[in-house]
Formats: sequence, structure tokens, C-alpha cells
Amino acid sequence: MKFDVAVIGGGPAGLSASIFATRAGLKTICFERLAVGGQASLSYDIANYPGYKNISGIELTQKMFKQAQEVGTEFVYENVLTINEIKNGFSVKTNKGSYQAKKLIIASGTVSRKLGLNEEKYIGKGISYCASCDGNFFKGKHVAIVGGGDTAFEYVEYMSRLATKVYLLNRSETFRANSFRVENAKKLKNVKILTNARVAKLIGEDTLTTIEINHNNQKKKLDVQGLFVAIGHEPQLNFLNFELKTKNGYIIVDKHMQTSKINVYACGDIIEKHFKQIITACADGAIAGNSCIEG
Repeated sequence: MKFDVAVIGGGPAGLSASIFATRAGLKTICFERLAVGGQASLSYDIANYPGYKNISGIELTQKMFKQAQEVGTEFVYENVLTINEIKNGFSVKTNKGSYQAKKLIIASGTVSRKLGLNEEKYIGKGISYCASCDGNFFKGKHVAIVGGGDTAFEYVEYMSRLATKVYLLNRSETFRANSFRVENAKKLKNVKILTNARVAKLIGEDTLTTIEINHNNQKKKLDVQGLFVAIGHEPQLNFLNFELKTKNGYIIVDKHMQTSKINVYACGDIIEKHFKQIITACADGAIAGNSCIEG
């Protein structure tokens, strides 16, 4: 099947790019591995998106998705395996088929960064990367959250409503999160914040039961049934069979979201930029979609 534009990723950036490209009359296809919304859909409360005082990530991204559908974007729920450069365009191979497009917009986002321990053993058995997805499994239990950014503190607030005890483990004495989130967390009675704390070992037979931490250079054990990892994300571009200029793994783009290769654009969290928010991802996507029209 042939298209004018292929968008890789159905998060806010990819959805915005799809809307702008499709509305301009370009035949557009958007590839999403699981479900539209990306990382944004996992946020249970968004309070800084203009037009909404508070809205859940899933509700906001579903509105974007519905709009993209209504203007005519075609969505395919398949895993993109490889993208090759061909004459007059690109070939996108998925786990179910093959597609061609004249132009490419990469909006594949990032994946959760791992602790580097034997956490694969406990994923789905105590370890999670999404509190709003899995938090209810730990109702009335003890949990720990690793991280010091906004996502980690969002998880703290969410899990404080479900768990009996919540530990926040931050590797330094300072936090990357906005100060209001930090102050709110300090007021929660069932939350204990530990700075200069790192997870050193995961313990449990079939499920996670205990974590060993290094706290102020002393080893301690915390009995927790759940561990939520919120230490950031990293880019994944292993599906590309051609090179693009990158910095620390993130794609370098110009003001038009143009990459180092002609007719290849990128937007959202996959690009090298300072400020990564849903609103900036949407702006990136809008520019990328519009650049496909003009380019």
C-alpha cells in the first residue's frame, strides 16, 4: 500500500502530525505498536495543557486520536520492524505487512529507562513503569517509587491514595520535579521520602517482596510488594536502516522538523530538545505535518 506520509508513533506528536498532514490532503498512515496516546496516555492528571484545568492523559490523547480519525488518517496497529530508503520514498515493514510512503515522520517517542538490575524477572510481578496502569494491584500494600522528576512525584501522589505505605527513593538530595509537587508529597502522611538512596538488589522468589537499598552509604532493606520505576526514558531507533544525525541518541532536526535526510522529519520526545511536554510535542507534530505539505 502506498501513502504520501507515514507517521511512526501515535503519541501527541504523531497524532498532531497526522492531523496536519491529512487535513492538507496528503494520504497519511500512522503506525502504533500498542495503543494511541504514547507515554502521555499513562498520566492520570494533566494540569498544564491549555484549555483544560485538569484532564487525564487517556482522555486528552483520545480526543486527539478521534480528530485524526475524523479527518481521514489511517491507523495501523502493528510493530514497525524496519524502515528502508527506496526509490521515491521509504518502505515500512511491520510484523504484519509492508507499506510505502513518499515522506516519513518519526514520532516514536522513548521507552522507560531500566534500573540495570534483574528487573525483567519481576516485571508484572511487582515491578511496573506505570502507576496509573498497575497501581490498583497494590491497593493496601507497601510500594516504593524510584525517581526524582515530575513523573515520580505524580506516581507518589497517585499511589498514596491506594497503598498503605509509599517510599520515594531519589539518588541525590535535590529533585528535578516542580517544587509544588515535592511540597505536596511531603504533606502526605503515608509517604516517606529518602534522598541519597539507590536500589541495589531486588529480592523475591516468584514475586517481588523486598528491595535492598543503599541509603546514605548504608545498606537497608525495605519490605515492599511493588516497585515503580520513574527514572526517565531513552530513544529507540533500531528500526531505521539508514543513518540520521543524532545527539545522545536523539534525532537532530531544524526549525521545520527536518532531519539530516531529505523527506524524513521527526517530532516529539524522539528529537533532541530541551523542553519536553505534551504541548511541545503537539507543536513539533504540527510543524512536521505542515513541512510535508511544503517540502
